[in-house]
This record gives sequence, C-alpha cells and structure tokens, in this order.
Amino acid sequence: MTILTQFTRRAVMALVFAAMVLPASAAKPMKLSPEQTASIDQISDYLNSFKTMQGEFTQISPKGNLSRGVFFISKPGKMRFEYAPPNPFLIVSDGKWLTVKNTKKEKGDQFPLSQTPLRLVLGNKVDIAKDTHILNLEEQDGLIAVTLEDKETTLGNGQLTLVFDQARKALQQWVVIDGKGRRTTVTLENVEAGVKNDPKLFVVKIDRVDKKDR
Repeated sequence: MTILTQFTRRAVMALVFAAMVLPASAAKPMKLSPEQTASIDQISDYLNSFKTMQGEFTQISPKGNLSRGVFFISKPGKMRFEYAPPNPFLIVSDGKWLTVKNTKKEKGDQFPLSQTPLRLVLGNKVDIAKDTHILNLEEQDGLIAVTLEDKETTLGNGQLTLVFDQARKALQQWVVIDGKGRRTTVTLENVEAGVKNDPKLFVVKIDRVDKKDR
C-alpha cells in the first residue's frame, strides 16, 4: 500500500481544504460572528483538553515531498517529531528551544520556541480567538479550517492554519505558511491523548551548523 492510499478520505479533504486559505501577504484580520467565535473555541477547548499526546504524522513539504513518522507532545512546550527513514531529521522542543537535527550528520540548529508557530499548539492555556489575528475561517463537511497570525508577531510574516474535525473533536492537520507563501502540511493520525511520555524524548544534543557550511 502506498503512502497516499494510507490517507483517509477526510485527511485528503483536509489537505485540499487547507489549501484554500489566502496567501500569507494578502490576508487581513477578519471580524468574527458569534458562531465563528464558537467554532474557533472548539479548537481551543480541544488543545486545552490534554497535557500529553502521541501518534503518527504525515508531512508534505513545500516541494511536495512526503515523509512519515511518530510524534510525542508533553505540554507545556515539549514536543518530538521523529521522521522515518530515509528522512534524517528529528525535531524536538524542550519547552524553550526548538531543535532541528540531522541525525546522519549529528548537526542541526535551534530556534526559540516562542518565535515559532508551534508555541500556539503547545501552550499550557490556548485561546486562539484572544491570542491571534484570525485571517480566514472556513467550515465544510464537518471540518473547520482557521488561518491565523500571532498577535505578538513572533511568526514574522508567517501564518498557521489549523484544521479541526468536528465529528471526531480532534485536530486533524496544521499548515505552516512562511512569508513567501511556502506551505508545510502535517496530518495527524492514530492519535492517543493522556499517554505518559518519557522525559528523555524531549532532550536532544547537536553540533550547531556553521553558517559557512550551509
């Protein structure tokens, strides 16, 4: 079975649905109706309903490359995305720093978690309607897709789209859109909340990549 045929019908719909959002440079904050605010609050309530989580993911890069792997979340702030071979990368957040490591070269780089979109997903208390500028909201076939920017502007010109399945009451996908409009799409599968995670999962060591080596 190919990777594509392993997607559920709803996952494929979510991928197409998320692609409908406006380009990063074109959108402005929208005024929400009470019904739209209630829809967004469903996503916030879900993100606040768990402290730990693990599951599987499928990622589509801006160039269309597919990767699979497993993920672990321990809130606040801790996360591990472990890619299956041949993808050599490992992404770990220890609550303060987000580390991207090439496991083959044992090198990588680090970024403050506060300056990445993931802080909005990994926060101890999430209030999307209050903490972000809502740029676009679409509801279709039981899915809610909300595109947002951080009010604290730590995302720079980037945007984050969250796709929420109302029937399953679960976050199904997120799409990170950088300032140039490039999209990285992550679809979550076989998710289990409330699982105790080994603290060692969120510890990683790297040799920093020299700028001259990039």
